[in-house]
Amino acid sequence: MSADAEPSMRAIASEAGVGIATLYRHFPTRESLVDAVYQDQVVRLTTGARELLGQHPPAAAMRRWMDLFGDWIAAKNGMLDTLLAMIESGEITHARTRTELLTAITTILDAGRAAGDLRSDVTAEDIAASLIGIFTVAPRSGRGDQAGRLLNLLMDGLRPAR
Repeated sequence: MSADAEPSMRAIASEAGVGIATLYRHFPTRESLVDAVYQDQVVRLTTGARELLGQHPPAAAMRRWMDLFGDWIAAKNGMLDTLLAMIESGEITHARTRTELLTAITTILDAGRAAGDLRSDVTAEDIAASLIGIFTVAPRSGRGDQAGRLLNLLMDGLRPAR
């Protein structure tokens, strides 16, 4: 996606229902806005894992968390060029985000193992790689139905043999 394809600050302000001056007062640069959105999404994923476990059995929590991950990937696509530039410059630490996401997956995976809902031989890295693959071939914005079917297939593979 080129920078021209990323939404303008004016379009973002309009979508948010605020004036451009208000947007710039809170986020003086595109990078500051992208960083805030990115960090908010990472927090939603990490806290979402614990919240989902509090509301659902581990396997159901994992499947719902996969949907949150898909939403995160979709949100990143609208700001991809800016994000890549920020990662390259060191403004966003990709390794820290990776660790936070793997920790969120591990939280659910460990609960699922303890409950007997999820296989014990699968790692958080396996799940993360699978999710990236799924959302690469079936992005949420274009083929949401296919992504959902693929996520359900992944969940079937994560359940222990009975």
